[in-house]
Formats: sequence, structure tokens, C-alpha cells
Amino acid sequence: MALFRYRAVNAAGDVAAGELEAANEAEIVDRLRDQGLMPMNVEAALAGRTMSAAAPVLRRSRWFESRTVTRDQVLGITRELATLLRAGLPLDRAMEILIGLAPTVPVAQLLQTVRDEVRGGKSLSQAVDMHRSVFSRFYVNIVRAGEAGGALGVVLTRLAETMERNKELRDSVKSALIYPTILIAVAVTSVMVLLGFVVPQFQQTFAQAGKALPLPTEIVIILGTGLRKYWWLLLIIVVALAWVTRRRLRLPEVRFRWDGRLLRAPLLGDLLAKVEVARFARTLATLLGNGVTLLSGLAITKETMTNSVLAQALDGVVTRLREGKGFGRPLAETGVYPRLATQLILVGEESGRLEEMLNRVAEVYDREVQIAVKRFLAVLEPALILGLAVLIGGIVFSILLGVMGMSELVA
Repeated sequence: MALFRYRAVNAAGDVAAGELEAANEAEIVDRLRDQGLMPMNVEAALAGRTMSAAAPVLRRSRWFESRTVTRDQVLGITRELATLLRAGLPLDRAMEILIGLAPTVPVAQLLQTVRDEVRGGKSLSQAVDMHRSVFSRFYVNIVRAGEAGGALGVVLTRLAETMERNKELRDSVKSALIYPTILIAVAVTSVMVLLGFVVPQFQQTFAQAGKALPLPTEIVIILGTGLRKYWWLLLIIVVALAWVTRRRLRLPEVRFRWDGRLLRAPLLGDLLAKVEVARFARTLATLLGNGVTLLSGLAITKETMTNSVLAQALDGVVTRLREGKGFGRPLAETGVYPRLATQLILVGEESGRLEEMLNRVAEVYDREVQIAVKRFLAVLEPALILGLAVLIGGIVFSILLGVMGMSELVA
């Protein structure tokens, strides 16, 4: 049995918090519902701490909390607001409860602003639309659709599920890239240490020998000396290149060419395309399922895509859709979307089950992403290890060449 901490709301809208022992979170949720409570949050309690004992830890952690509202926090807000609305609470009361449960000051301030705007006569969609830095156009339109249909709680639940699946997709890719990132960091650090600290130790010895050094040894010594003396210049160059690259990628034509190269890259391009298609299909399916028209849905979905090549391809699709030429066939003719995805969408359009097939595409490509990540890492990790071995081995071999030359001079 494990100890879980929970927060729940009763029928009157009052928040209850406490700790219960259970085998898993699902058991806690069932027990709370049997008591007439609507679970807001259930998480594993800190071992050996009570609710009051854990409070100081939360206060200390505020030094490290985000100064902005993150996507994960927006997901939490959406899920909790959906729970409260489906429990029958009015929007104003639900917002009050969320303010009290806000995990950070920026989240509380955002919720207070939205609540005040709702109290001032604006709809929830209008209120969140005033905070586009936090809530995307996709989010705003889903909320607007829920208000129009009179089922805001249900729609917010679907929205939270979509956001959760997109988060899982992002997290799976990020988690898979942790090991290669560590390998790259170790490689760079190892080379820096060898060139900056180890190689210079041999420089004076080689100079005293008075013999011409092999070319590889001379190159390594020059690199080591330069790194030791001008490391600050190297740092400035790296920072400047990163800044210039970031500024350049903000230009649409530069970003378009860069995204095109990424899509054509071996293994990586296939992975990026599948991630984008999964997000595209799920977002569009969510919009269509909540009453947004296909034309409007495509325009909104385009804004959620990170690859400009795939996004701009939708412009031609929208144009041909307006001309009455359908959606699936123009999408396939762009040549940048995977054939399987376009064929499934075409079948869904012809059978009148476009939303269902879009969800199917999202599920298929979620699995494809997992396979593509494994395939990508299966090639990348050995390549990184081999590259690290070649770099370090080359430096060591260059030093050994110099040492062997000194040994011959002594003999």
C-alpha cells in the first residue's frame, strides 16, 4: 500500500484535501467518488511526511518555480476546470477554486485576470483570447465551440485529453533524446579537457627535445594552446553563432529552407514528419469533433504546426478545398505528407467519417513515432560513441607519435 495525497471538491464546491493509503491512484479516485467527492488531483505523498510537514518544502521550491505559465500548467488548469464544471459548479465559482489551488503566483494572477474579465461580462473564450501568449488559437476556438454547444465541461475534458496526448508525444521524443544529448556533452567535455589541460603538459617537453614534431602532434598542440589562451574567444563565437542562427531562423524564407532540409534528412526527417502528422491529425480531429468547420479547422491547425514546409502546404489544400476539390486528394498531392496518412484521410472523407479517421491517423503515427525514435537512436548512439572514440583516440595517438619521436632521439 502507498500513501497518496489528494485534493477534491464536494457538491457545494468546497475543496477537501488529505491523504489516503491505497494500491494505486485509480483506487483513490474510486473511493473519493464513492464519498461524493470529485477528485481534482491525486499524487504520491512524500515518504514520511504529513501534509503540514510537506508545506515548507513547497515554500522553498518557489525559488525555482517558473516565472511564466507553462504548457503543463495550462493542461492542469484545463483538466481541473473541466472537472469542476462537469461537477455542476458555475464558472465563477470554479474559477475561484482554481485560484485557491494555483501552484504558482503567475498561474494565480492569470486565473484572477480571466475571472475578472468573465465577471465583467466577457465569455470565457473572449477572456482567454486576451492572453494569446498563454492560450493558443486552437485552445480559444475549442472553448468557443464548447460555449456555443452549451457543453463547456465536456469540451474542456476533450481538450485536456488532446493536450495530454500531445504532451505524451513530446515527452517520449524528449526522453529518447536524453542519452544522445549526454553523449554529445561528454564528447565535447572530454575533448576540451584533453586539448585544454592534458596536451599543454607535453608542449614544454616537446619544445625541449628540439626535434620537429609529426604533423598530427603539431596540430593537436596548436589546438590545445589556442583553446587554453583563447577559450573566451571561442565562447563568444559560439554564442554569436547561436544568436545569429536564431535570428536568421525567424525569417520565413530561411526557416522554410531549414525545415525542408530537416524533412529530407535521413531518419531524422522521417521522425519529424511523423511527429507533425500525429499532432496535425489529432488537433484537426478535436476541432471537427467540437463543431469547427473544416476550413476554419485547417487554418487553426496550421498555426499549431512547427514545420513551416508542412504548414505552408496546407495553404494550397485550403484553396482547392474552397474550389470544391475535397481535402484528402489535395493533401496527398502536396507530396510532403506521408502517403499512409493521406490515404486514410481520403477514405475518411469519402465515407463521411473524417473525424474518426483523423483520430486513427493520430493513433497510428503515435506508434510510428515510437518506432522511428528507436530506429533513429539505434543508428545515432553507436555513431556518437564511435565518433567520441575516434576523437579521443586521435588526440592520444597524436601525443604518442610525439613521444615516440622523442624516444628515437634519446636512443
